[in-house]
Formats: sequence, C-alpha cells, structure tokens
Amino acid sequence: MSVTMTGTTLSPTSIRLTHESGATLLVTAPKDNGGDGSSFSPTDLCATSLGACGSLIMAMFAEGKGIPVRGISFELRKDMAAGPRRIERITVAYRIDSDCSDLDLRKIEAAGRTCPVRVTLGDRVEVLETYARA
Repeated sequence: MSVTMTGTTLSPTSIRLTHESGATLLVTAPKDNGGDGSSFSPTDLCATSLGACGSLIMAMFAEGKGIPVRGISFELRKDMAAGPRRIERITVAYRIDSDCSDLDLRKIEAAGRTCPVRVTLGDRVEVLETYARA
C-alpha cells in the first residue's frame, strides 16, 4: 500500500505538509536550528510517530483480542546528537488504561514493540520504553 503526501515551503523555516486525505500539518525548524520552534519539527514528527504508532498497534491488538482497554497515552522525549545532527535517543512512557490481567498487559506491550516505526528506526536510534497502567 502506498500513500501520497506533499510539502510546500511557507518560509525558509516552515513547511505545510498535506496528506492525500486533505489533512495538513505545519512543520517548522526548531529554535536550536534557526527556526522559531512554533510547531513540530521534522525530527519531532519522526520521534512522535514512534509513540503514536506504538499506541495504535497496542490498541488495535487489544481490540482484536477482546482485551478491554479504555485508552492508551504516552509521553515522549527526543534527544538529539550533533555531528551529524540526528535523533540519538527516544524515551517513551506508555500508560495503558485497562483492568486486564498481567499476562494480557505483557501481550499488549509486546505488540507495541512491533510497530513499523520502531522496526524502521532499528539500531540507529536508542529507544527506551516503559509501560504502566494508567
């Protein structure tokens, strides 16, 4: 399956991204790289995609297995490295709102670790994850 997205610069430090669905996002350069930091940066989107992908994979897994989950949230921190400038580490803490058994919770966590974004990041980015009940 393929999806088409486009981007159009609005200024030297901002761009509007458009998804084929019509949804749009404003992306700006971060303050430490010449932008104003008023929105997500490209590396913010990359890092946040990990939390979003893991959360969705866990929620879909739970739904498919009939495991009751009221919601999943996450808090994420992105650490950058210099030379070359890149994402060095992503620390993400997932909170799973469920009264499921400990075994089912471990299954949900294992599903989250299979998200395509995490697999794509591979060994190039250190990923530190924690999981807790909400």
